[in-house]
Amino acid sequence: MADSRRWRGPLGRAPGRTRDPDARQDASGGLPGTLRRAARSRAVRVATALVVLGAAGFGWWLEAPGGVSYPRGGYGLATGSNGGVYQRYGALLRPTVERDLPGVTLRLDPTAGGPDNLSRISEGKDAFGIATADAVAHFHGPGATRLRSLGRLYDDYVQLIVPSDSSITSVADLRGKRVGIGQQASGVALIAERVLQVAHLSAAEGDLTTLPLGIDVAPKQLAEGKIDAFFWSGGLPTGGVSALTAESHVRLVQLGGLATQMDALAAKEDKGAQNTQIYRTSTVPASAYPDTVPDTAVSTLAVANLMVTRDDVPTGLVERVTAAIIDSRDTIGQKVHSAQLVDIRSAIYTDPLPLAEGARRYYRSVKP
Repeated sequence: MADSRRWRGPLGRAPGRTRDPDARQDASGGLPGTLRRAARSRAVRVATALVVLGAAGFGWWLEAPGGVSYPRGGYGLATGSNGGVYQRYGALLRPTVERDLPGVTLRLDPTAGGPDNLSRISEGKDAFGIATADAVAHFHGPGATRLRSLGRLYDDYVQLIVPSDSSITSVADLRGKRVGIGQQASGVALIAERVLQVAHLSAAEGDLTTLPLGIDVAPKQLAEGKIDAFFWSGGLPTGGVSALTAESHVRLVQLGGLATQMDALAAKEDKGAQNTQIYRTSTVPASAYPDTVPDTAVSTLAVANLMVTRDDVPTGLVERVTAAIIDSRDTIGQKVHSAQLVDIRSAIYTDPLPLAEGARRYYRSVKP
């Protein structure tokens, strides 16, 4: 008669059974019990979470157009005062940046101007900002050595505006007058004070009265006769000046003859200005402000504007923002004529700042 006992395997156990239930593989084809116990351990759970977070972070960096990775998020752009070209330029640049860099938002921070922008960037309050070359060379705040440039943008033109019937025809004629010299911590104030210095005029010694008035208030003060003149330094045309010329009879004073003295003063005061030309003679064409009386070209001082960042701003982000600046030139130039001067061939000349690594990569990638 056949043996009715169930056959047992070589270890004396029935097939499909085990003394340790956790050692068998479950019916769904899952992990053996020893691995399931490991999977339940705290260390593995933590490691798994880190892998998931790492994967998410990897996607945070790699979702990038053009094959250049960048971190998504919000970043600040330090601009300038209302009515100035910095403010207008930033407002027009933002849509291009946010379109070309999905996941990035650009916050526009109004400021007093270039020196204020440099402080904000060096302190980590903003990732980007615009400043003139003389303001960069003159900046000695904490973090100054960490500043970098995305490129040279366009030139600022120093503008000394007076009523058309004013007796002021040169800087020397400002003696005894009330003069707006720009807000404190502004590039206008830096240039205006230097212009007065080379003309041997000092408010401290009572030669004239200087007032910290920016482009947002100075035109109205001049139109109302509360001041006799004001300085402005900005791209052409500047909206605040254009609005004034449309409502009042005003003109610009010649300043071009001061370029050599201004450059020498900059080199004397700032180490960063010793090996490069900061100020040069240029011309405000009659077409810039066609409502001035008389409507003529005026010789004046010009200084380059730079887009500035910091050396710890992510390289990929800098590279993509640099591309957006160059790509938006024509669009912005339709509304801010000075932006038409942004040129990829001259953009790399950013003295006294070195190019940011991301900007360098971009210019190399588009080099013919």
